[in-house]
Amino acid sequence: MKPKFNVIFLEEAQVFIDKLDSKSRDKVIYNIHKARLVNDNELFKKLVGEIWEFRTLYNRKKYRLLAFWDKLEKVESIVISTHGFIKKTDKTPQSDLDKAEKIRKQYFEQKNKTK
Repeated sequence: MKPKFNVIFLEEAQVFIDKLDSKSRDKVIYNIHKARLVNDNELFKKLVGEIWEFRTLYNRKKYRLLAFWDKLEKVESIVISTHGFIKKTDKTPQSDLDKAEKIRKQYFEQKNKTK
């Protein structure tokens, strides 16, 4: 089965994943890989505007990686993961949503400068 998109982890997202214990890290990576193959809101869900989240529930902890889409010339779709956190409440903190949106804007500003 061919993945529907590729994933790029920005530095902060990679640091978050690297700091997890090995079993939690493996579960997060497994769920991201699975989300690339199937449409499942339990794994990858749109939150608000252009911001999406990879979702993992493991050992009663809610791991989240926020992300956005970059559709390259309509040939290939890439999901850029901005950062991650362990969710403590039912609602995603506004500060994390704002941070992801700020990173998304900076990403596209930088990308457009290099064209």
